[in-house]
Amino acid sequence: MTALVPVELTGEIVRLEPLSHDHAAGLVEATKDGELWKLWYTSVPMPDGMEAEIDRRLALQDAGTMIPFVTRDLRSGKVIGMTTYMNIDADLPRVEIGSTWNAESAQGSGTNPESKLLLLAHAFEVWDCPAVEFRTSWHNRQSRAAIEKLGAKLDGVLRQHTRTSDGSLRDTCVYSVVQAEWPQVRASLRFRLGREV
Repeated sequence: MTALVPVELTGEIVRLEPLSHDHAAGLVEATKDGELWKLWYTSVPMPDGMEAEIDRRLALQDAGTMIPFVTRDLRSGKVIGMTTYMNIDADLPRVEIGSTWNAESAQGSGTNPESKLLLLAHAFEVWDCPAVEFRTSWHNRQSRAAIEKLGAKLDGVLRQHTRTSDGSLRDTCVYSVVQAEWPQVRASLRFRLGREV
């Protein structure tokens, strides 16, 4: 089995770069684009909390449970958000793709589907994962629609699963793509991106 380690993943319009503190200023600007931290149903760091969020993600990387990335739009050169492999089970191997957010101006630009194509391809084709998971809040309809558009199937809803930043309990929708579905999911993503299937 290939080791599950940080790696740079490059597509035609985005590059996923292993997260470092050098990305802090770009991430602060990206999070201000749309004031995403104000969305109550998701967890996006406030500008003044970005350094702490980078520290948190890098600590999870050191613990072997997360591989965090920044998303860079290759057309503008700007950092537009963050994404991760998380809840890593290196023995199986199995990963979740999550803790993702993108600047409001990048939404609908093709950067998110290409990011997911890069992450899924690496998980299935390099790490040979039997399944890749996605999780989101029941109330995050935009995220649920995007996950379903990828071709992931709903495994179920974990009721009262976790506490949100305001202390309320969140119902979590769990989705996955399994290895046998990957060729169709890959073809669908390439088609959406206007590339040869």
